[in-house]
Amino acid sequence: MKLTVKVWRQGTPADDGRFETRTVNDLEPSLSVLEMLDKMNDDIVKEGGDPVTFESDCREGICGACGILVNRRPHGPTPRTPACHQRLSSFNDGEAVTIEPFRSGAYPVVKDLMVERSALVDVMYAGGHVEVAAGTAPDADTDRITYDTAELALDFAACIGCGACVAACPNGSANLYLGAKLAHLSMLPIPASERGMRADAMLAEADEHFGPCSLHGECALVCPANIPLVAISYVNKERMRCALRAKND
Repeated sequence: MKLTVKVWRQGTPADDGRFETRTVNDLEPSLSVLEMLDKMNDDIVKEGGDPVTFESDCREGICGACGILVNRRPHGPTPRTPACHQRLSSFNDGEAVTIEPFRSGAYPVVKDLMVERSALVDVMYAGGHVEVAAGTAPDADTDRITYDTAELALDFAACIGCGACVAACPNGSANLYLGAKLAHLSMLPIPASERGMRADAMLAEADEHFGPCSLHGECALVCPANIPLVAISYVNKERMRCALRAKND
């Protein structure tokens, strides 16, 4: 099969950027969108051109590095699937496909399809850790939690940090990502001991970089880790908890 690919090219963060249209031939429907980009780059290099810059790492749907917009949808047409697992079988032979970087004020373009997503990392640096003195942590079976609680915490912990939720949100909100982090850490005994300090720090960092949530719900539809929309509620829950704690202090 062949595809007409309209791909975003931007040399530096200061450049305006533009779309470049190329025809990519000899594609197999089983190939992923990233493998199509590999094939296109091979053609560009053979012609003596500059290959399209994009990010990828594991290509197993785990690392979250491969985020791009495919036909204006984060990752691609198949719901809740990362770009590295989006197959060309989703497109018709000869179809035009638009590939561009995640669009969000929090994600400045570095080059071509690569964006700077350090704002997500900053949120985790702010409170996604536990300070426990070495040698004082209890045995694993000392603080017991129920099976259902552990499974729910793991469901929220499945977030791979790809940032698609922010790119899908009309407001550029990171509440699905933030809520998943706050939720799973608040449910486990050891990290729960710093729940208040963590929420204060992570909420402040997220408010600095990202927009407010208006419950559109697009974030959950594109999340490759299937983080449920209810994760958003933990943001307001922890914000209210912080406000009440401050009032009582």
